[in-house]
Amino acid sequence: MINMQQLSQMLLALFIGFCGSILFIFLHLPLPWLLGAIFTTSIAMRFEKLPIQNPKIFSAPARIFIGLIIGSAFTPEILEFLHIYLFSILLIIPYSIIVTFAGMYYYVKVLKFDRKTAFFSSTPGGVVEMVILGEEQKADTAKITLVQSSRLLFVVLTLPFIIQYLFHLDISGNQLITKAIKDTNLVEFFYLIIIGLIGAFGAKKLKISAAFLIGPMILSVIVYSSGFIHTLIPDELIKFIQVIFGTIIGFTFRGVKLRMILKILMGTFGHFVILAFISGIFVAIAYYFFGFPIVSTLLAFSPGGQTEMNLIALIVGANVPYITIHHIMRLFIVMNLAPIIAKRL
Repeated sequence: MINMQQLSQMLLALFIGFCGSILFIFLHLPLPWLLGAIFTTSIAMRFEKLPIQNPKIFSAPARIFIGLIIGSAFTPEILEFLHIYLFSILLIIPYSIIVTFAGMYYYVKVLKFDRKTAFFSSTPGGVVEMVILGEEQKADTAKITLVQSSRLLFVVLTLPFIIQYLFHLDISGNQLITKAIKDTNLVEFFYLIIIGLIGAFGAKKLKISAAFLIGPMILSVIVYSSGFIHTLIPDELIKFIQVIFGTIIGFTFRGVKLRMILKILMGTFGHFVILAFISGIFVAIAYYFFGFPIVSTLLAFSPGGQTEMNLIALIVGANVPYITIHHIMRLFIVMNLAPIIAKRL
């Protein structure tokens, strides 16, 4: 059990992370709630006398909600499009495999990462998800965070310019569809929490890797795709979860030298070039063989986050269901195969 002093130190750490998120929002930087919290917490780590403590006690419940969020994307409406996009979706399997092992080879040979850290750094999943799985497998979470965040940063910064100048589409708009907490069906949300807890402890009982993430995700896919639950995780809670993980991740930078951070950031750009080349090949295949619109295909096979790619899709008027299904399948494949492959490394 934690005492009040420990709890207050954890809450202070979360407040520092929250301030970083506000700073990143003010500076219009990508993934502000996550990256901002990582940024300020990693700086706070340099001041040893600061009375803060790693808020890892919040990690387990936050993992449950992450699993529920991933599963919530599998709505009946999305599943109706599966047969239309089937062949294009199947390309996600070789795409994910090639991207992962090309990146892994790069990080092992060029940046001298250990194999598990290289694997989770190169896997095209979400930042939070890969850090969670990497932590489970005793990989270097500081390096995984840096690499995954840098990859997302490079994609988010370059893709809008490619779309605007190569395809002459206006990206000046700004829309984001979210579900506010006041619009949440509280009864369904209560059911969802119960389902998450059952999934988490059931998976733990079955000794499934990353049980508090995978268990809720599987049950969430079932209840959302069947139409049993419709309400989404409140946007405010999603942001708070990002602050929690950003703060926890920030603590992993304790003792990591600035020189190492800059080295990894520069090294990640080389991986980004490899990613761009592989993605370009798959975009060309999907475009020429299946006839899907080039911008939608580009966003579907871009190794960015689902939220960020969907946001760009909304802005440019691309085919959102097509893009969403591809990113859902990529994340679903990665989340289920990554723990299995990592154990064999």
